[in-house]
This record gives sequence, C-alpha cells and structure tokens, in this order.
Amino acid sequence: MSRLFGPIRQMGYVVRDIESAMRHWIDVCGVGPFFYVDRLPLINFQYQGQSGDPHLSIALANSGDVQVELIQQKDDTPTMYQDFLGRGLEGLQHWSSWPEDFEGYYETALKAGYKVGQEADSPRGRFVYFLNEGHPGTVIEMAALTPERRRIFDGVREAAVNWDGTEPIRREWPG
Repeated sequence: MSRLFGPIRQMGYVVRDIESAMRHWIDVCGVGPFFYVDRLPLINFQYQGQSGDPHLSIALANSGDVQVELIQQKDDTPTMYQDFLGRGLEGLQHWSSWPEDFEGYYETALKAGYKVGQEADSPRGRFVYFLNEGHPGTVIEMAALTPERRRIFDGVREAAVNWDGTEPIRREWPG
C-alpha cells in the first residue's frame, strides 16, 4: 500500500493495438473478461495545462482484486500516453489508486511536490496522472471512487471471479 495514495487498485498498460493486447491477456494470461469501450468520454481533458480531446480506447479486466487496464490512443492529441509511446515504450505505464476523498489526496499530493501531467473528468468521475515517474510503469494515477466508478469496477471484478472463458470481450460496461 502506498502511504500517500492508498492501495494499488489498477495496473495500466499503454498499448499500440488494444485488440491484440486483449487477446494476449485472455489467451496467454487467462485474464478476463475484458470490458471494452472504443472511445472513453472525457470532460475538460488537460495535458500539462492544455485542453484536448483524445480518442482513448480502454479495456478493463480483473485478476483478483487488481484491475488490468489496457489503453490505446487512436489519435495524436498530446497526452502522457503519447509521450510514453514516443519514448519507444509499450506496456505498464501507471498504477492507480481510487480514493473516496479524491480532493483531499489531490491537495496532499500537490503540497508534497507532485506535478499534474494530465487530468480530466468523465461520467465516472475525475482522474489525474502525476508526472513524478521514477522509471517506466511508475506514473501515479488517482481516480475518484464515485458511486458510478465503484459500480462499474465492482462489476468488472465480479465478472472475473468465476469467469469460464466465455464472452471474453464485452463491448459495454457491466450492468
């Protein structure tokens, strides 16, 4: 557990081909089912203080209590994902915590010297990525644990518990 951000809830992988990445996690790793959204709706996306509207495809699955997130950006809007890929990297880009007191943790992080790399709101709630990466895979994301996010993330986790391999890719959030 992070003493600043709470428990690690998610590992986020930035990939160039989300369909191929899902197949790998399903067929090779045995993780699923994945809940896939082609374009994540974002509100007021900011990358280093600049507005944008990136086309982000995401897929979520769980292995136990840890969520696996796959992210493919399908345009060239400046983002931390583009930065990551532009450095020749692909794979684990961030880990995420989901505090209920998002604003409190956000302010504490800023006071501790963390710098915002990108942030936005969504129908599920706010999220932020901090720039304080020590090495690839250590970007810290925080996502507000709103009732809507909790409902979706609980559904993703519950779907994985006794998953028998059927319907490995689902094109809508659990309901």
